[in-house]
Amino acid sequence: MASQQSPEPPPAEPAPTTLTALGDDLLREIFLLLPSLPSLVRAAFACRTFLDVVRSSPAFRRRFRALHPPPLLGIYFDPDGLAIPAFAPLRRRSDPDLRAAVRRSDFFLTGLLDDDDDFPGWVINDCHDGYLILDNWSTREVVAYNPLTMAMDLIPPPPDEFYDGCQGYYNSLDYHIHSPEEDDGVFRVIYACHDESRARAAVFSSDTRAWQVFPWSEAVTTPQSVDNKHWLSIGRIMNGFMNGFVYWVYMDEASMLLLNTTTLEFSRIDLPPYLKGQTHMFRVGKTKDGGLCIVVAIEFKLYVWLRKICDDGVEKWVKGHLFDLDDIVEETGGTLEEHGQFKVVGVVDGVVYFSTYETFEDAHLPCWFLSLDLETSDIDVLFQKRYDSHIHPYIMPWPPSLVRNKACLQVEGA
Repeated sequence: MASQQSPEPPPAEPAPTTLTALGDDLLREIFLLLPSLPSLVRAAFACRTFLDVVRSSPAFRRRFRALHPPPLLGIYFDPDGLAIPAFAPLRRRSDPDLRAAVRRSDFFLTGLLDDDDDFPGWVINDCHDGYLILDNWSTREVVAYNPLTMAMDLIPPPPDEFYDGCQGYYNSLDYHIHSPEEDDGVFRVIYACHDESRARAAVFSSDTRAWQVFPWSEAVTTPQSVDNKHWLSIGRIMNGFMNGFVYWVYMDEASMLLLNTTTLEFSRIDLPPYLKGQTHMFRVGKTKDGGLCIVVAIEFKLYVWLRKICDDGVEKWVKGHLFDLDDIVEETGGTLEEHGQFKVVGVVDGVVYFSTYETFEDAHLPCWFLSLDLETSDIDVLFQKRYDSHIHPYIMPWPPSLVRNKACLQVEGA
């Protein structure tokens, strides 16, 4: 009788694969598929493994930023007068993480202390890298405030020697903030002044809590008459992931003064002659690849100039793309007669922020606020609101908590 063999046991079921078992490189590829920076923040803080995967790879962070530019969270409106700056959030049903980032922050500036409830006196000097620089008209206090983290830093006034050596009169300019890339919340506040023909900068570091005063520049304009002391307009800052600049337009509208925020050196650059008389309609910014650009609105067209080195080796302004947006009525449902024209309010990392003109014709009518991607030509309708004086788009910065830095290493015992 043949012997019977016992049946072989069934193969063991493979252990289930978990996300944490995928490996760092595969996890990063998955994270690249997330829709936005707020979604990455939420995912990274789901567990220690995910956070370490993001913190430990600068290359991944560069790739993520290239695929997902820092998002607009809303726009600040800083009216002249008694009112505190107002914030209009960007509402996106398709991105609940973006809405959560706004909801859990202090964009309505409740953290600012006021001696006078009827006259808060706070105005925005600059909005950049996640910070606001606010100046109080009544107390003369200057603060750097991050609505996302609710961190507030009181900025001391520049030292008295800042104005030493001025020739004739001097005129103080404005405060601007610059946060170096991937630098654990450290920021610098830049302050400038000019005399009859030169300019000077001082820098406050949040790390050292001290001001550093830089020498007067060489002459950047011819001496002005006593009746024309203000030969520079209000400054505006532009930044990308490369070096940043602060710029001021000369009152004759023929050129602008640039301050390199890395070297703290001043330089003068002529403006395209077509912009004469259009100072209030154009903004200077940077393209996505870090190139200097100017965008001006004339009626319903956006004209772009790019700063490039030409074949003769000379750096010049070159006409870029012309965006004819007469068909904007298909997005807004209005008419060109109702919209009036366009006004550019900012250019940040290759995205132009602009509005229609209804409020300028009738103070009770709201404008449409929109954005245009200079690279893809995509238009995004943001919201409708009355245009109220100074406009500051608030772009979400890369959170320092997602960067492996010295503080993190000390906490982790590395």
